[in-house]
Amino acid sequence: MKAAVPCYYHLDVELSRERVGQVRRILAAHLRYWNLENLVESVCHCAEALLRTIEQHSADKNTTIEMWWNGRRLFAAVSDSSQDISPHRAPQGCLAQIAALSDGWGCCATDVGGKIIWSSWRARAADHAPLDPPVPAPCLREARPTPLYAVLPEPALAAGRDETEPAVSRG
Repeated sequence: MKAAVPCYYHLDVELSRERVGQVRRILAAHLRYWNLENLVESVCHCAEALLRTIEQHSADKNTTIEMWWNGRRLFAAVSDSSQDISPHRAPQGCLAQIAALSDGWGCCATDVGGKIIWSSWRARAADHAPLDPPVPAPCLREARPTPLYAVLPEPALAAGRDETEPAVSRG
């Protein structure tokens, strides 16, 4: 398992009907790369619901999508230039879907007259990096004992033999 490393992703996009599906696939790829496979469906569904609503109801289609992963929580935010969130307030609207699929969400205004809608998800037990370091594998010295005697190859034996000694036959 990968250790949890803080990650950030930012995407500026001009929305169209085709681009919503492309953005969903891009976000899913980043979540898988960050080893957050179990959050792909809920995060992508929330982002897709927001993007489709912006694409249908907003005059300005320029949108920014951001994701932050800090090792414990994933935050996703979608911002646009419209302050009106009334199309989202219907009981089955995208804010109700986000509330049902995320651990928390919120909305705030920006300095330039737009809004940011964010949502967050807690990391599940499988997502946490292990707290205890793994036990190191034994090194080669610990795994194999030192030989008690060394076997020398035949040419090394012949070079070290005294010329006065008779050759030992190996027969």
